Amino acid sequence: MSRSKDNNLLVIGGEPAVDLLPPEVHRQRRAKVVRRHLGLGVIGTIAIVVVATGASVALAMLAQSQLETEQALTVVLAKQQADYAEVRIVQGEVALATAAQQVGVSTEIDWKKYLEGVQAVLPASVTISTVAIDSATPLAVYTQSTAPLQGDRVATVSFTAKTSALPDVPTWMNSLATLPGYADALPATVTRSESGVYTATITMHVNDAAYAHRFADEEK
Repeated sequence: MSRSKDNNLLVIGGEPAVDLLPPEVHRQRRAKVVRRHLGLGVIGTIAIVVVATGASVALAMLAQSQLETEQALTVVLAKQQADYAEVRIVQGEVALATAAQQVGVSTEIDWKKYLEGVQAVLPASVTISTVAIDSATPLAVYTQSTAPLQGDRVATVSFTAKTSALPDVPTWMNSLATLPGYADALPATVTRSESGVYTATITMHVNDAAYAHRFADEEK
């Protein structure tokens, strides 16, 4: 019969065991185990620090590499911008010329086409002999009439029409009113020559609906 030294239990028929070592030996052994555990802990901590430091260095190196790549790309882009500087200058000049073109034609009326329209609405026996045109420009506002019943205008067309038949001026006025940009029209004089030819002078005012808008499609 013996008593276990680990759990102080009574063991029947067991090997007799007696611990004759002094307590100092047991304390040294336990201290050695603690030191070994502490040593392993320190080694583990150092390993973690080394790994973390290495990871930080790797990340720093990666960030530096990316920075250098971005800097190199910036240099390339700057060089490309310098290469295309002349193109941008030309584009600016083209845009300026286009804007000037738009301003230049902003008050343009296709007078050839418009006068052909005037001739077309008049009777076939009527021939336009003289034409005088006064129109607005991009640099000046067209003078408006102070007389009542006269609409806004951007141009004035005075023409002389000849016909061998007695002029039906009211019908002519109604026909002219169908033209685009028509504002109003005033008959001035009607005379008859010795040969029987009638000459009528008419002054017609035109509004901005008659503008040609020549480059409107290009803007779109």
